[in-house]
Amino acid sequence: MTGRAACGPKPSFYHCRCDKAVTVTSIADDNPDGSRATGAGVFERLQANLQGVLRGQAEPIRMVLAALACGGHVLLEDAPGTGKTTLAKALAVSISAHFQRVQFTPDLLPSDIVGVNVFEPAKQAFRFHAGPVFSEVLLADEINRASPRTQSALLEAMAEGQVSVDGTQHALSELFFVIATQNPATFQGTYALPESQLDRFAVRLELGYVSVDEEVRMLADQALSHPLDNLKAVVSKADLLAARRDVLAVPISDEIRRYVVQLVAATRVGEGVALGAGPRASIALCRLAQALAHFDATGFVTPDHVQTMVHPALAHRIMLLPESQYAGVTAASVVARALDSVPSPH
Repeated sequence: MTGRAACGPKPSFYHCRCDKAVTVTSIADDNPDGSRATGAGVFERLQANLQGVLRGQAEPIRMVLAALACGGHVLLEDAPGTGKTTLAKALAVSISAHFQRVQFTPDLLPSDIVGVNVFEPAKQAFRFHAGPVFSEVLLADEINRASPRTQSALLEAMAEGQVSVDGTQHALSELFFVIATQNPATFQGTYALPESQLDRFAVRLELGYVSVDEEVRMLADQALSHPLDNLKAVVSKADLLAARRDVLAVPISDEIRRYVVQLVAATRVGEGVALGAGPRASIALCRLAQALAHFDATGFVTPDHVQTMVHPALAHRIMLLPESQYAGVTAASVVARALDSVPSPH
């Protein structure tokens, strides 16, 4: 599965194995009159800021921002050294938001992520020590190196925006956004993400290697320091939340909704399919298409917006029968077959 679709760029916490919170530079310099960025301008600023750090990655950046815009989460899968962690860090710094990074390892426990109740003898009571999941942007680095039990600690957080510890529910930030990285399943020391975990990610993407020219420019950019060292926040939390509301307000017709449902349903049937995409995928695909329509300022969702996001939104949710994988069937081919079999609305 390539996880990529053709599209070009458009005009005090409980500590575990995690980095300290990033302190971002004030965005006052970017808005000298104190005005708020509105509309697609919020995401244009973010894209320009990220492209200054990751050269040659305009398409994946656009996909990540689409997931951020619709309140989804992102899974980046690729070989080490392709910029997965850099992209996550750059996005967190670009937003005036609290950021935490968790390095997933085989001995990581669920309580290391969500937090734990600690008994305080002086008060003769338990006090909840919040884990790094109580942030606004969470980088789950190499998520598939932790055990399935630990991976599942994020299920409730990603789906419902809350965590439950000892029967008590704790709400997360309204902005809560997970960007997880993972190495390919063929790499040593990895655990396959369960189907329920994969279904919580709006998109799965691959960055891939950049061209020779872009890599040469990358070396020049990092000759003296890393571009991240000079990166500033360009969007406030309030602006981003307002822009999210604008995205969900983008009109989408009943014909487009039916098209989305038919595409998703088509991944559930056919040779070699053990499990296709479910209703959560339909919701995610609609919202991702709304995000692209918002970026493009078209005023409404078109079939092109849906088709652009089909592979990133659906392929990782499809499970194949073991024997079909040996026959050459892939999740990407199942999605392509769905696109061919469902007529596009006019």
